[in-house]
Amino acid sequence: MSNILPGGRRRNVRSVLFAVAAIAAVGLGAWFYVLRPTDSSAEMETAEVTRGDIEQAILASGTLEPSKMVNVGAQVSGQVKKLHVALGQRIAAGTLVAEIDSLPQQNALKIAETSLASVRAQRDARIASLGQAEATFERQKGLLESNATSRTDYEAAKSARDVVKAEIASLDAQVERAMLEVDIAKLNLGYTRIVTPIDGVVISVVTKEGQTLNAAQTVPTVVVVAQMDTMSVKVQISEADVDKVKAGQELWFTLLGDSRRRFDGKLDAVEPAPISLTTQTVDGTQAANPTAIYFNGLFKVDNPDGRLRPLMTAQVHIVVARAKDVITVPSGALSVDDEDGMRTVTVLNADGTTVARRVRIGVDDKVNAEVIEGLQPGEKIVLATAAEAPVDTASAGEMF
Repeated sequence: MSNILPGGRRRNVRSVLFAVAAIAAVGLGAWFYVLRPTDSSAEMETAEVTRGDIEQAILASGTLEPSKMVNVGAQVSGQVKKLHVALGQRIAAGTLVAEIDSLPQQNALKIAETSLASVRAQRDARIASLGQAEATFERQKGLLESNATSRTDYEAAKSARDVVKAEIASLDAQVERAMLEVDIAKLNLGYTRIVTPIDGVVISVVTKEGQTLNAAQTVPTVVVVAQMDTMSVKVQISEADVDKVKAGQELWFTLLGDSRRRFDGKLDAVEPAPISLTTQTVDGTQAANPTAIYFNGLFKVDNPDGRLRPLMTAQVHIVVARAKDVITVPSGALSVDDEDGMRTVTVLNADGTTVARRVRIGVDDKVNAEVIEGLQPGEKIVLATAAEAPVDTASAGEMF
């Protein structure tokens, strides 16, 4: 039997051998990719368990207001002759703010004083008449006792005396009223000099010199004075968070225009009723149907440098929990809560293998979480696994 194969059969054998070699190359490539020793840490995003501080806080928006603010207004009508303060000026209580033309009030005081003097003169005249009437009555009384006069003359003298006494009593009341009118006129004259009742800063000048004010129905505002050494902050707390806050909790806030500077404070109170109740109408029906319910939290903060201004917006962080120097892990590495309150993390072992471990979590600020039990500092946990690269079968086939 000949060992030499015909040409056609030799070509078939070579084709089979080439196919087997290609399949072997693909298998070798797959084995090399799947089963080769790998560095697991290079394929996984990990984080080291460390120690640190955690602060869990409720974020809310607040509005700054002066601790005390007064609209200084005019209580009498008239033209503003002189304005004595300027916008931004710091003034003390009792400082003259403005003067109103006082001529009408001066004339009213003179009229009141004249009326008082007239009534007093009438009273003095009746007092003199009373002395004469008393003397006539006493004389008639003595004559009557000695039967030297008639009872008619006695009764007439007595009646004349009583009339004078009644007139004096009436004039006494008129004097009191006239004195009251004088006091009112003096008070109105004093109102033409407008002074501030509190220390503070002039934050608004509403009236200009020469402007005529009408105080008949409402008190027109001349300037607004505010005490800003201490500012009040009214912060809106959502109904979802209001049960977590209470008076005495520490807080801090930043301004909308300056997030780098931090102001510390303490919550003074939480209003018992939601803000929406202030929109109710007289008959008790609600004027608006708000989509969210908020409660006002109140606190004060010192403002010695005047950096805080009225109606500024504050980003307030009310601290509800705080842990210092505790074991921490990134919150994103934790599973959802189990029924027993435990969480699960994936721990990376030193040999590159991973294992799931249950841990108990304390304070969680949604960035980092406190680990009460289950992990130790220095251990590594897995945050995410890198995507596997596909096997390039074409390149494996070209090896042969």
